[in-house]
Amino acid sequence: MNIPAKPWTKKNPPKKILAIRLQAMGDVVATLPYLQHLSRSLPTSVKVDFLTREETEGIPKNIILFNKIFSIGGGRNFKKQLFCTFLLLPKLLLQRYDAVIDLQNNIISKIVRKALMPKAWSVFDKLSPISGAERYRLTIEAIGLGANKADGNFRLKYPEQGLKVLRANGWREDDELVVINPAGAFETRNWSMHNYTAFAKLWLAAFPQTKFLIMGTSFIASKAAFMKNELQEKLINLVELTTPAEAFAIIQRVKFMLSEDSGLMHMAWLSNIPTLAIFGSTRSDWSAPFGEHTFLLDSSDLPCGNCMLEVCKFGDVHCLVRYTPEKVFQHAINLIQKNTKDTPL
Repeated sequence: MNIPAKPWTKKNPPKKILAIRLQAMGDVVATLPYLQHLSRSLPTSVKVDFLTREETEGIPKNIILFNKIFSIGGGRNFKKQLFCTFLLLPKLLLQRYDAVIDLQNNIISKIVRKALMPKAWSVFDKLSPISGAERYRLTIEAIGLGANKADGNFRLKYPEQGLKVLRANGWREDDELVVINPAGAFETRNWSMHNYTAFAKLWLAAFPQTKFLIMGTSFIASKAAFMKNELQEKLINLVELTTPAEAFAIIQRVKFMLSEDSGLMHMAWLSNIPTLAIFGSTRSDWSAPFGEHTFLLDSSDLPCGNCMLEVCKFGDVHCLVRYTPEKVFQHAINLIQKNTKDTPL
């Protein structure tokens, strides 16, 4: 893969670097372990700043990583975003960046990069059929400051975030948290809620000290209500009760996550939390989590796999009905055993 770049060639490292990732929340979070490794590999005198959008700034602002964080307003309206970008440019120009790492590669990030006229730059490849996380890594490496890898050992500015709402909804310090995240965007990415319930009951038989946790937006409110009705006091329903930064802080405390393709899944596996992902129509070559602490059940082995369709042409979400709660539970146990030396079973 050929990353468009003008690498840094001077003997001494740059004084100031700007990294850009504007959307979406899961993608912004996915850049952070790689930018953290970059920052920690450079002398402390090198300042790494971050440019994002206002709606995705919460998590970057809650970790100890960046020197400065700049945010573009305008919501999801492109014209308003563009206007806010031009208002922000004078502040960015005053920073005199030596290098720009464009992890977005859209019109706005291109405008910023060209306006700043950095001595070195690199640009994200949006099309190659490999995972987005790997492309972030390669884009950061292409700036010419050494090899890069994920560093998910985040230090939070406010590690107690989210604890108040957790406690208010039934969590106790000796409860082990397991996140259930049925947040796939379409029906072709949704495992049956009855399967989630059956999985949860199998898990509770092995780990009775568990409290299940579901977080997110109103998009999954009905699913959360279903799970609460089935699991009663064994489920903590925090849908619409946490900010992204609070959700991220809470995830640092969980034992395991079972998730469809969503931003919350990226938050977990990039934080080194054991994560079992269930993908249906999602392109697994772009979005799959990887590492010894992850396991993926996807559709890539099927002739119709990675179809990206919103409605299954077979009428039954062909790629997901084959994954029974028992099969998923066994994969989860295997993953936990691999990541915990003394897993009690």
